[in-house]
Amino acid sequence: MNTPVATELFFPSPAVSAFQLGPLTIRFYALAILAGILVGVWLTARRLRSRGGTTSQTLDIVAWAVPFGIVGGRLYHVITDNQLYFGPGKDPWGALRIWEGGLGIWGAVALGLVGAGIGARRAGVPFPAFVDAAAPGLLLAQGLGRWGNWFNNELYGEPTDLPWKLQIHAMNPATGQALTAPDGTPEILGYFQPTFLYESLWCLAAASLLMFLDRRYTLGAGSVFALYIVFYTGGRFVFELMRSDPANLILGLRVNTWVSGLLFLAGLALFQRLRTRPRSAVPHVPVLRQDSEAPGKGIPA
Repeated sequence: MNTPVATELFFPSPAVSAFQLGPLTIRFYALAILAGILVGVWLTARRLRSRGGTTSQTLDIVAWAVPFGIVGGRLYHVITDNQLYFGPGKDPWGALRIWEGGLGIWGAVALGLVGAGIGARRAGVPFPAFVDAAAPGLLLAQGLGRWGNWFNNELYGEPTDLPWKLQIHAMNPATGQALTAPDGTPEILGYFQPTFLYESLWCLAAASLLMFLDRRYTLGAGSVFALYIVFYTGGRFVFELMRSDPANLILGLRVNTWVSGLLFLAGLALFQRLRTRPRSAVPHVPVLRQDSEAPGKGIPA
């Protein structure tokens, strides 16, 4: 056990990741995800209105995008970290316990875009207009959602002695409580780089920069979302190199490191292709008035 002296600085982690509300177990991970979704939807609705859309259209699209995104995020996590759930001594049903943590952003965005495409078509909103409006909100949602990893005592980097090192407890995911040492205190695994915090701050900064650029310049339809891909994957590539939690490797690098690098290049290429197009917008659909009298009615013969 690695115990700091009283004067040593560190960033604490909660020893509790869930609480009971009657018969229900409320996970802080789920609350963080929910908070991110709510803030992201609020900002998306605001930005879509500035492009000629409505809040109702945003909600209609989100009703499709969010469930698709959650399913996609879980599928990506289970596929890329299948050794956690399948094999000798593993519990396959754990793949369904999403409240214990484990959402892959790549799968969430990919399948979420499918849901958004369906919703946008039904709502009469051009797909580029919606994804451009949603890009900063998506970054905010990811930044807030990362705090669920803090409650779960996960997503940390290598051991460190930096003043902002992250204290990590040995957690029991089934109970949402930290394991206890013989003296009854929460068991501490050690002190590590707070990569969850780095990524959260990066997402908030990237969202601010994205909104500034969208206001300052006339970015072509779809290019705001392309910049979202560039900004997020650029930071994620660095954070993946810092992480120390177990992960599947390809040629010595984590799977998500490869995905981040490849998507970064794809985002750059997409931005170059789209940036000179007209700005995305929702076309105005005139409402047909129904007069009380048909044309010509009441005119004398």
